[in-house]
Amino acid sequence: MYVSADIAASDLPKPTGFRLLIGIPDVENKTKGGILLPDQLRDLEKTASVVGQVLDMGSEAYSDKEKFPAGPWCKTGDFIMLRSYTGTRFKVNDREYRLINDDTVEAVVADPRVIKRA
Repeated sequence: MYVSADIAASDLPKPTGFRLLIGIPDVENKTKGGILLPDQLRDLEKTASVVGQVLDMGSEAYSDKEKFPAGPWCKTGDFIMLRSYTGTRFKVNDREYRLINDDTVEAVVADPRVIKRA
Protein backbone atom coordinates (compact mmCIF):
# COMPACT_ATOMS: atom_id res chain seq x y z
CA MET A 1 0.00 0.00 0.00
CA TYR A 2 1.00 3.59 -0.44
CA VAL A 3 0.66 4.47 3.22
CA SER A 4 3.90 4.65 5.15
CA ALA A 5 4.20 3.08 8.58
CA ASP A 6 4.44 6.47 10.27
CA ILE A 7 0.95 7.51 9.09
CA ALA A 8 -2.01 6.24 11.08
CA ALA A 9 -5.25 5.60 9.21
CA SER A 10 -6.83 8.23 11.47
CA ASP A 11 -4.39 10.83 10.08
CA LEU A 12 -5.90 10.48 6.61
CA PRO A 13 -9.17 12.17 5.69
CA LYS A 14 -12.24 9.98 5.30
CA PRO A 15 -13.65 10.51 1.79
CA THR A 16 -17.27 11.62 1.73
CA GLY A 17 -20.03 10.99 -0.78
CA PHE A 18 -18.83 9.56 -4.09
CA ARG A 19 -15.12 10.31 -3.59
CA LEU A 20 -12.16 7.92 -3.39
CA LEU A 21 -8.96 8.41 -1.36
CA ILE A 22 -5.96 7.58 -3.55
CA GLY A 23 -2.36 7.02 -2.42
CA ILE A 24 0.25 8.21 -4.92
CA PRO A 25 3.44 6.14 -5.24
CA ASP A 26 6.87 7.52 -4.49
CA VAL A 27 9.01 8.27 -7.52
CA GLU A 28 12.37 6.51 -7.76
CA ASN A 29 15.30 8.77 -6.89
CA LYS A 30 17.47 7.38 -9.74
CA THR A 31 17.01 6.58 -13.40
CA LYS A 32 17.67 3.05 -14.67
CA GLY A 33 21.10 4.30 -15.73
CA GLY A 34 21.91 5.42 -12.17
CA ILE A 35 21.49 9.18 -12.60
CA LEU A 36 20.14 10.85 -9.46
CA LEU A 37 16.93 12.82 -10.01
CA PRO A 38 16.60 16.18 -8.24
CA ASP A 39 13.80 16.53 -5.67
CA GLN A 40 12.01 19.13 -7.80
CA LEU A 41 11.75 16.72 -10.75
CA ARG A 42 10.56 13.88 -8.51
CA ASP A 43 7.88 16.17 -7.04
CA LEU A 44 6.72 17.09 -10.55
CA GLU A 45 6.49 13.40 -11.47
CA LYS A 46 4.37 12.68 -8.38
CA THR A 47 2.06 15.59 -9.23
CA ALA A 48 1.57 14.26 -12.76
CA SER A 49 1.25 10.63 -11.66
CA VAL A 50 -1.26 8.49 -13.56
CA VAL A 51 -1.23 5.56 -11.11
CA GLY A 52 -2.45 5.32 -7.53
CA GLN A 53 -3.92 2.92 -5.02
CA VAL A 54 -7.48 3.09 -3.71
CA LEU A 55 -7.14 3.46 0.06
CA ASP A 56 -10.73 4.29 1.00
CA MET A 57 -14.13 5.08 -0.54
CA GLY A 58 -16.92 7.41 0.45
CA SER A 59 -20.23 5.87 1.48
CA GLU A 60 -21.91 6.77 -1.83
CA ALA A 61 -19.07 5.71 -4.17
CA TYR A 62 -20.47 3.68 -7.08
CA SER A 63 -23.98 3.72 -5.62
CA ASP A 64 -25.58 5.33 -8.71
CA LYS A 65 -27.06 2.30 -10.51
CA GLU A 66 -27.74 4.29 -13.69
CA LYS A 67 -24.15 5.50 -13.93
CA PHE A 68 -22.60 2.18 -12.84
CA PRO A 69 -25.04 -0.54 -13.99
CA ALA A 70 -22.33 -3.23 -13.86
CA GLY A 71 -21.26 -2.20 -10.36
CA PRO A 72 -18.10 -0.55 -9.01
CA TRP A 73 -15.16 0.02 -11.35
CA CYS A 74 -12.65 -0.69 -8.56
CA LYS A 75 -12.38 -1.62 -4.91
CA THR A 76 -10.23 -0.67 -1.93
CA GLY A 77 -6.69 -1.94 -2.46
CA ASP A 78 -6.83 -1.80 -6.27
CA PHE A 79 -4.18 0.02 -8.25
CA ILE A 80 -5.84 2.36 -10.71
CA MET A 81 -5.00 4.73 -13.53
CA LEU A 82 -6.22 8.29 -13.26
CA ARG A 83 -5.63 11.45 -15.24
CA SER A 84 -2.58 13.55 -14.44
CA TYR A 85 -3.37 16.43 -12.09
CA THR A 86 -6.89 15.14 -11.33
CA GLY A 87 -8.55 15.44 -7.95
CA THR A 88 -7.77 17.33 -4.80
CA ARG A 89 -4.06 16.92 -4.08
CA PHE A 90 -2.68 17.04 -0.54
CA LYS A 91 0.16 15.65 1.56
CA VAL A 92 0.30 13.94 4.94
CA ASN A 93 3.82 13.54 6.37
CA ASP A 94 5.33 14.38 2.95
CA ARG A 95 3.39 11.60 1.18
CA GLU A 96 1.00 12.68 -1.59
CA TYR A 97 -2.66 11.67 -1.72
CA ARG A 98 -5.65 12.65 -3.83
CA LEU A 99 -9.39 12.72 -3.43
CA ILE A 100 -11.04 11.88 -6.76
CA ASN A 101 -14.59 11.27 -7.95
CA ASP A 102 -15.63 7.65 -8.48
CA ASP A 103 -16.23 8.21 -12.21
CA THR A 104 -12.69 9.50 -12.85
CA VAL A 105 -11.07 6.05 -12.53
CA GLU A 106 -9.66 5.30 -15.99
CA ALA A 107 -8.55 1.67 -15.50
CA VAL A 108 -7.57 -0.94 -12.93
CA VAL A 109 -3.99 -2.22 -13.30
CA ALA A 110 -2.48 -5.46 -12.06
CA ASP A 111 1.10 -4.20 -11.70
CA PRO A 112 1.54 -0.45 -11.19
CA ARG A 113 5.32 -0.71 -11.63
CA VAL A 114 4.99 -1.28 -15.38
CA ILE A 115 2.89 1.84 -15.99
CA LYS A 116 4.83 4.98 -16.90
CA ARG A 117 3.50 8.40 -17.78
CA ALA A 118 4.08 9.25 -21.46
